[in-house]
Amino acid sequence: MGLLTILIGSLIPAAILLPAPPQVVDLPVSWQVPALLLCAMVSGPRAGVIASVAYLTVGLGDLQVFQGGGGMAYVLEPGFGYLAGFVPAAWLTGRLAQQDGMGDVIKLSASAVAGLIVLQGCGLVNLLLGAALNRWDPSLLELLIQYSIGPLPGQLLLCISAAVLAVVLRRLLVVDP
Repeated sequence: MGLLTILIGSLIPAAILLPAPPQVVDLPVSWQVPALLLCAMVSGPRAGVIASVAYLTVGLGDLQVFQGGGGMAYVLEPGFGYLAGFVPAAWLTGRLAQQDGMGDVIKLSASAVAGLIVLQGCGLVNLLLGAALNRWDPSLLELLIQYSIGPLPGQLLLCISAAVLAVVLRRLLVVDP
């Protein structure tokens, strides 16, 4: 179920509805990361890690499921560090969400943000190493804006949305908070 959630999340663009004046504003992110975090918050660290490893395996096996494509050559892309961060992010988010008293939106949002921080950290390490080795044409600043700074506000909003969904799903599935 976690792999399916991440795959569907990678296909759905994220947007927010602003009430005044009524309009939909697209966010520069997809539901890919929140879907991973949602899986970990609802199903725990083991299921989150399994789903993220399965997603990476599917994407590296030439299926075009990553935002920028897929295949083994994707490991050389600037964004691969963020995908590699799925595994530790899923584990940490799931582990935190399993702690006693984690049944409310604020605490689950905090566990999702902690996972997002780990994911961003892995991505930043990849960008820094790649920049130090001159692996990519864009400057480090351009890469940081494209892969970290630009998507971060939208990802933070979606962490809260994922936490709201997690609270509902945990109650429906009788997962002890």
